[in-house]
Amino acid sequence: MTITQLKYVLSVAEYQNFTVAAEHSFVTQPTLSMQIQKLEEELDVQIFNRSKKPIELTDVGEKVVEQAKIIVNESNRITDIVHQHKGYIGGEFKLGIIPTVMPTLLPMFLHNFTKKYPKVKLIIEELTTEEIIRKLMDGHIDAGLAATPLENEAIKERPLYYEPFVGLIPQGHRLFNQKLIEVDELEMDDILLLEDGHCFKDSVINLCRTYRTDNKKGFQLESGSFDTLVKLSKEGLGMTLLPYLHTLDLNETDKKHLREFTTPPPAREVSLIFHKSQLKMQLIDALKNTIDGVIRGAISFSDVKIISPLQHH
Repeated sequence: MTITQLKYVLSVAEYQNFTVAAEHSFVTQPTLSMQIQKLEEELDVQIFNRSKKPIELTDVGEKVVEQAKIIVNESNRITDIVHQHKGYIGGEFKLGIIPTVMPTLLPMFLHNFTKKYPKVKLIIEELTTEEIIRKLMDGHIDAGLAATPLENEAIKERPLYYEPFVGLIPQGHRLFNQKLIEVDELEMDDILLLEDGHCFKDSVINLCRTYRTDNKKGFQLESGSFDTLVKLSKEGLGMTLLPYLHTLDLNETDKKHLREFTTPPPAREVSLIFHKSQLKMQLIDALKNTIDGVIRGAISFSDVKIISPLQHH
């Protein structure tokens, strides 16, 4: 039994197709099939049910795959251990970023990071918090940038900054003439939200969760982007809440609609998160230091009230 064979098994389990798995493993399909067959013969079991399309794991195959994941992940750590020993900062680093942080934070640190650590191949994916957690657990990504605390024992969190929520209030709205707004004045009914799956939406709901919703306006609107929310709010369809960094890019006209909260403002904690058994610690530190360096100039709020990004049922 070889680690390579186990890698091939994992690939077929993931893609449910020998040809696609072979492409992703950079070998020919006959090589991949033969190696898996050898392993099956050695173990005297069928790992895959080949008569099904797409290919499925047999019952014993599922257990084999679970163990294979552990072995392959652990074997990859040998490289990490050597890198750590040599103090080498390089190689692939896969980072998942939630959609409400990606457009504001990534441009701030990416250039600095790639210039400072040219040997690192940073692979970035936009993912929801749930996807980030799942991929961290599976070893598919090395770290994530997400709103925390996530209350997950397997995941370590290193807070980077606290980002206050800012209200965007259309003209003619009951709160438009106020210099500052208070959390108590928010009505869930009145707020345009991001769609499900965005933890920013769950934070806003947590913020307003003490308020009943009797939907007077006859529609409930959810959108995938803050840009859409800003446009709809300006049309007078309701107020919305934006994370502070998103407000920096608004034009002067739109900025006139921004209202900050009274102190301490509600805020989200944005952290660099990784699995507790992560070994690429030099890379994690390098990333955190780079982000710390750029964020300090842009955002320095300390007296805030952290709102949980988790759905509280």
